[in-house]
Amino acid sequence: MKLVIRIAGQIGIDERIKETLDRLRIRKKFACVAIRDSPENMGMIEKVRNFVAYGDIDKETLALLIEKRGRKVDKTKKIEKAEKIAEEMFSGKIEKRFEDFNIKPFFAMHPPRKGIDSKIHYPRAKGVLGNHGNKIKELMERML
Repeated sequence: MKLVIRIAGQIGIDERIKETLDRLRIRKKFACVAIRDSPENMGMIEKVRNFVAYGDIDKETLALLIEKRGRKVDKTKKIEKAEKIAEEMFSGKIEKRFEDFNIKPFFAMHPPRKGIDSKIHYPRAKGVLGNHGNKIKELMERML
């Protein structure tokens, strides 16, 4: 799975980029989503890579995100344990969605603690935007 965190705001964004961000369900700054690795999703991420930070996550990271930032869709129902939800999302036997577990598919985050040094692309100038690989967990923990 990939974790995609929106870093850039809404001002001055091209309409096609804005539509792609809407389809990824990250409409606000510092919102994030966990999505599966599929060619369609990777194409959308590649299109908006100048506005988001993304990388690979594991079960423990997803469980931590669900536990800290998961919000209910239906307030009357309970949310299952975060570890169980993460396990089922990663199992891949059945295509499960967050809505099946009564969790909204996006997560609202804080701005990163200790700030953002630079938004310039990650491999070049150690900025926040672009592909972080497995180091996206460090950024996510600063934003919880």
